[in-house]
Amino acid sequence: MTISAPPQAPAGTAERIPLSFNQEFLCNFDVGDEEGPFGPKYNIVCGWRLTGAVDVETLQDALDDVVTRHESLRTIIVRSAETRYQEVLPPTPAALLVRDFTGVAPGDRELRAEQLLIELEAGAYGIGELPLLRAVIGRFADDDAVLVLIAHHTAADEWSMRLIMRDLVGCYASRSGYQVELPEVCQYGEYARWEQESAAGAASADKRAFWRERLRGARILATPTDHPRSAGLPKATAWHRFWIPAELTSGVFEIGRGMRSSPFMVLLAAYATLLRKETGVTDIVVPTFTSGRAQPRFMDTVGSFFNFVPLRIDLDGCDTFRQVVERTRATCISAYTHDIPFAQVLEEAPELMLPSIADDRAVCAFQVFRSPLAGQEESAGGLAYSEIRRRLLSQPVGGDIPDGAMWHLEIDSTGDIVGTLGFNSNLFDKSTITRMASEFHQVVADAVTAPDAPLRWGPPPGAVTA
Repeated sequence: MTISAPPQAPAGTAERIPLSFNQEFLCNFDVGDEEGPFGPKYNIVCGWRLTGAVDVETLQDALDDVVTRHESLRTIIVRSAETRYQEVLPPTPAALLVRDFTGVAPGDRELRAEQLLIELEAGAYGIGELPLLRAVIGRFADDDAVLVLIAHHTAADEWSMRLIMRDLVGCYASRSGYQVELPEVCQYGEYARWEQESAAGAASADKRAFWRERLRGARILATPTDHPRSAGLPKATAWHRFWIPAELTSGVFEIGRGMRSSPFMVLLAAYATLLRKETGVTDIVVPTFTSGRAQPRFMDTVGSFFNFVPLRIDLDGCDTFRQVVERTRATCISAYTHDIPFAQVLEEAPELMLPSIADDRAVCAFQVFRSPLAGQEESAGGLAYSEIRRRLLSQPVGGDIPDGAMWHLEIDSTGDIVGTLGFNSNLFDKSTITRMASEFHQVVADAVTAPDAPLRWGPPPGAVTA
């Protein structure tokens, strides 16, 4: 396999590519190149354990091949008062740092690998530092290592990171003399153009009508913060990690099978139950994400595709958890069937996000991930590799969330639910986040133990009781 650099336009004639709707969404949080979604903290960091001898020079060449293969990793996003667009630049070498971990005992290597991830997640990698991909390899022994890939989140999402790793290993194997065939890829710029064209079609109009009706009178549910934005506290994004044991996860699956619901639907129902208990609100709008990859030809494209989706769940009259799951399932099915870029949703429901701009409120997004490859090992070119998915160490600083908080629940290969609750520490105290995670755990436990038991909602906050 030979990967050559694409032909480059003469200086000053590079094509201006429109932004994708995802990139336009991120522009809503734009506060410059020093913070926010275009700042040096808005990164995605993923790690893999490697087994087999790794030649560093070949790995460097393979990393550069990946940068050549995927244009989004060498794309600048121009934002000015007059115009916004993206522009692809020629390939340049990606940074590869080698760390010596040979003194780490075999029993401590998993912990050291996670500590390396935390260290790198706390780093700063500016959007102007092309390419927007770099790597760190920590060598425990000649045939044992940890490899960490770091990409700016405007250039790659979580799906993309797995594509990058697949292609990196494929390019490494090819350069090591193995026969490897990687799939043809469409570039992210093609996706951005396709989005713009499809937005004007009849199918888009029908979906817009759905959201216009579905979100009529709706408001996103924003969580009270511990500190107002106006306090001007220094911002960082901390990540609190917790876990829910496998015996409760099996209950989540059991309820899901019985109600034709995914684990995400059951866990989202538990989260909606928690919100109902805490706020007294029955008309709950929770934001989540979809992959944004409904078009098959973009499945192998590296870029920022994820789409923000508001899920409106009506809990009025729900007396049991099973009823909450029923409402949640119906909401999810209809929303996913009509998935369109969030910017278009907002055009149909312009008042939806008003609560999120309050000085003492912030939005908490919710997502559940279950990778079929979690804990499983793949191999190519003499290397075996498995992704590091089970993370249990909390950290005071990590990859940035532009505003608010985000739940990320991972159903891992052991059957446990490993939860991560990221939050802006200028808005939320750690004690508040820890309490929220603990209360969610309790709601899940109560729900799977007795899904048909009457729910005790309690009085709404601020209500006067005798």
